[in-house]
Amino acid sequence: MYIKKSEVFFIKAKGMQINENIRDPQVRLIGADGEQLGIVSSADALDKAENLNLDLVLISPAANPPVCKIMDYKKYCFEQERRMKEAKKNQKIVDVKEIQLSIRIEDNDFKTKLNRAIKFLSGGDKVKVRVRFRGREITHPELGMELTARFFDGCKEVSSIEKPAKLDGRNIIMILAPKAV
Repeated sequence: MYIKKSEVFFIKAKGMQINENIRDPQVRLIGADGEQLGIVSSADALDKAENLNLDLVLISPAANPPVCKIMDYKKYCFEQERRMKEAKKNQKIVDVKEIQLSIRIEDNDFKTKLNRAIKFLSGGDKVKVRVRFRGREITHPELGMELTARFFDGCKEVSSIEKPAKLDGRNIIMILAPKAV
C-alpha cells in the first residue's frame, strides 16, 4: 500500500520494517545483487539504499546484528503475491461427498446411489458412505457391514478404501478415495 505524503511515496509494510522504521543502531547490510557490504550504521545503510533509489528492508531482526537488504520492496511484494497466486492455482481441492444408505434399501435405490458414487469418484472427489440404523436394526450390524462390502465391490474399479467400514454409534462409516491414475 502506498501513501502519498508531500509528493514523496512512503511504503506501508505488511509486518516488515523498511527504510526509516528500522531502529537498530547497526545492521549487517546486503547489497541489491546479494553481496555482503559488512556491518554499517542504519543511517549509512539507508543513505546507500536511497542513492540506488531502492528500499532498505529488515529481513532478519533476530540476528546479531540484524540483517538488512537493499531491494525494490514494491517488486518484492509483487513477486510474493504472484507466487502465492500461482501456488493457489495449482492446488486441487478435494471435496467429500456423502452417500447415505439403510440396511433395508431396495436394489434399484442401491444401484442409483452406487452410480452416483462412481460419478463422484470419477470426478476426483472422495465419498463417505454412511449406513444408518433405525430402531432395532442396530442389533444386526453385520447386515450393514455386508452392505458396505457390496457397495465397495460395485465401485472397486474407480476407488480404493481410505478408511474401512467401522461402527460409529448408530452408523457404519466408510470413506472411499478415487484410485490414483
